Amino acid sequence: MITFKQFFSFRNNRFFWINLLLMGVVLAAAPLLTLEWLDQYTRHGQAVIVPDVKGMNLQQADQQLTAKTLKAVVVDSNFVKGVTPGSVLDQNPAGGFKVKEGRTIYLTINAQSAPRIAVPDIMDNSSLRQAEAKLRALGFKLTDPEWIAGEKDWVYSIKYQGRDLQAGEKVPHEAVLTLCVGDGNEEMTDSTLVKGDSLYLNNEQPIVDESWF
Repeated sequence: MITFKQFFSFRNNRFFWINLLLMGVVLAAAPLLTLEWLDQYTRHGQAVIVPDVKGMNLQQADQQLTAKTLKAVVVDSNFVKGVTPGSVLDQNPAGGFKVKEGRTIYLTINAQSAPRIAVPDIMDNSSLRQAEAKLRALGFKLTDPEWIAGEKDWVYSIKYQGRDLQAGEKVPHEAVLTLCVGDGNEEMTDSTLVKGDSLYLNNEQPIVDESWF
């Protein structure tokens, strides 16, 4: 019969002690390995500061973000007059924010040209006030009206750069348009209206029958 001392003797029970030692190593290492795996998986503590790329062209912005292990994605475009086409107007998250590595930064860039908008159907069916309200709501700019003979304050046509526009025709956003509006002095074209001696053509004198004298 094995004694208690013999059971715990390394020489007599070497296999048991080796397995027990290995089990202890595994139990001690398991939490550390788990924490390391979680740290790598979630990138805990590996935050980067988002660079401010507003005003840069798209290539420069992409280089700046890539250098910080971030990704650049263009999600929208607007047109701002006076700003270089293709430059970054806005970013999300904004510059200075802390984010995890590999985060996507969403960019809004300036369009290459102004968007073109269809001219509404207001020719010969709108008053000056109605036409101005509709056009300004679409972003168009207006000059002083061009007054022409016709019904007062009635819009007869729209001009852009001296050319008459058709309803539905597309012109640049913020284009400067001119409304041709009636001044209230409609032209009189009735051929039956005569004045003075205009009844006599070619200045002919009336014929007098002398037999009456």
